[in-house]
Amino acid sequence: MKSKVYFADLRTTFTNNHTTKINSILDRTDVSQVVDKTDLVAVKLHFGEKGNTAFIRPIFIRDIVEKIIKLGGKPFLTDANTLYRGERSEAPSHINIALSHGFNYTTVRAPVIIADGLRGSDEVRLKVDAKHFSEVSIASAIILSDALISVAHFKGHELTGFGGTIKNLGMGCASREGKMKQHSNISPKIKPGECTACGKCADWCPVSAIELFNEKFRINSENCIGCAECITICPQGSVKINWDGNTEDFQEKMVEYALGVIRNKAEKSIFINFLTDISPACDCYGHSDRNIVPDIGILTSLDPVAIDQASVDLLNSQTGLVDSALKTGHEKGGDKIRGLYPEVDWEIQLRYAEKMGIGKRCYELVKV
Repeated sequence: MKSKVYFADLRTTFTNNHTTKINSILDRTDVSQVVDKTDLVAVKLHFGEKGNTAFIRPIFIRDIVEKIIKLGGKPFLTDANTLYRGERSEAPSHINIALSHGFNYTTVRAPVIIADGLRGSDEVRLKVDAKHFSEVSIASAIILSDALISVAHFKGHELTGFGGTIKNLGMGCASREGKMKQHSNISPKIKPGECTACGKCADWCPVSAIELFNEKFRINSENCIGCAECITICPQGSVKINWDGNTEDFQEKMVEYALGVIRNKAEKSIFINFLTDISPACDCYGHSDRNIVPDIGILTSLDPVAIDQASVDLLNSQTGLVDSALKTGHEKGGDKIRGLYPEVDWEIQLRYAEKMGIGKRCYELVKV
């Protein structure tokens, strides 16, 4: 049986605006069967990096929050801290960015809780027994919540081709340790030319894997556990990620993390993709380039694989914007993702997710 994916375009009338459309597709996805009274409901989204403007509009998130409240749930907005140094690498700055981008109680009617705590180490480890990982490290607020509403801004991504629901779950719900394990096969590295030997990283390291050598600090990879907290604790930013993994392994690892989240929230999850402001790269960048196609609409589903497949198909059905980052595939039916990243096989995440039993690529698109 095909999975159902519900689609609302962005055309409006006096009696059918964006709010009514969002409510309609949530009703068709049967959100009332996912959210029960008194449920603590994690609304997982991306607040956008400082300088980025492509993230989902807070007013759209408010419509989702109000639906949860109407059903008796207790929603909170959440995302996990980033692996890289930036404005979202620890909770205080992360919350400040969320508030400055409009994700505040006045606008959205829900509090912001950073899913993996103050420094990205609040996590729960779950068994998956998969190809790359036997267990995955997921942000604790995601696991401890009663229900999960994944709200993803669908866009391009340089490592996975595109970022949608699967990435929002697999990468977005991982703790810092989990993000590190997905991105890199070995420990971080310290650039000697940038290290001032202040020793803060060594003092912070939970397993004493950082040692002084020739008046600079270095990481002993044999002792390193990959928690990656040294990346954000270094005041000079001299601790770097080792980008040594290939895109195939990266996508499969991301899927295995998504599997851990989905198993934990069986029958208690709904997935939403916003195909608006479809930028060529992740919202983690401090800028957002021009859309690669016009705005398309909003999708909901109970199947995380089907909704991403439908999003790709809708994207590729559009005519690409000439003055955008697209290099090829501008015509209707052209592969927009390969038009951005020709070396990336974006289907890997969908094929592997289907193989792992997360969902189906075969779907029925139902226009609402």
